[in-house]
Amino acid sequence: MKRYACPMGRNMLRKCSVVILLILLAACGSQEPFGTDQHGALIPKALLDEQWLVINYWAIWCAPCRQEVPELNELHHQLHSQGVRVLGVNYDQLQGAELLADSQQLGIEFPVFSSDPAVHFNLPKTQGLPATYIVNPHGQLAGTMHGEQSKESILIALEQLGWSSP
Repeated sequence: MKRYACPMGRNMLRKCSVVILLILLAACGSQEPFGTDQHGALIPKALLDEQWLVINYWAIWCAPCRQEVPELNELHHQLHSQGVRVLGVNYDQLQGAELLADSQQLGIEFPVFSSDPAVHFNLPKTQGLPATYIVNPHGQLAGTMHGEQSKESILIALEQLGWSSP
């Protein structure tokens, strides 16, 4: 077997490899995608880190879900710059064009995960709809709300769990 000598030398090659690997890891770390939303746009993990998350499970056939969407939209617009993210999850696990069509039909203005984030946030199995989970900035489940919610009921829950308006 022939051996070829590296013009840079072995030590220099190893150092370069380590530096390149560190640069790649640093560049990927905070922008690693968490998944995509109903529009197919990437949801960067960094967008969810150190934020309060209001994760709402909904379905097109759920009448109370339809009623609470305008409240969640208001909450989304009011709090997105205050450390709170409103996110949706389709209970029927729709994907692609079906997910987009149903979210548009309900008038959802906040991001809807294209895949269920329950495992990542250690959320319980959703039994009934609507269901809303509050995840604290450490990524831990902090609260569970069953049934139709209002903007006010979610704000009260957030405050009781430790969120404070800036």
